[in-house]
Amino acid sequence: MMKTEQSTIPVQITAEALKELKRIHQEETDANQQWLRIGVKGGGCSGMSYILAFDEKKEQDEAFDIDGIPCVINPAHGMYLYGMEIDWKNGLDARGFIFTNPNASATCGCGSSFAV
Repeated sequence: MMKTEQSTIPVQITAEALKELKRIHQEETDANQQWLRIGVKGGGCSGMSYILAFDEKKEQDEAFDIDGIPCVINPAHGMYLYGMEIDWKNGLDARGFIFTNPNASATCGCGSSFAV
């Protein structure tokens, strides 16, 4: 049985990041079937890397709606993500999604991996 939508959103997404995610979501050919997966995986120069991609919802996933974007998080990843902020930068000094994670004890220079 699939989990239902949760009321508490474990991550915050800034207005700029939401704008970019909505743009990407609209470009997906099967966007209506895709959920924004926010998660972590082993690897990266600091030990763990972030997952931020459109994907299918899996049975164990918790579902959230963040400003009209359907999101899923594997509950096992929640302890690494709770309180995190996702931002988007499009400037000369930085371009891409920026993860600010209060749970990280160290991060790499590129900001896409972390240690706990």
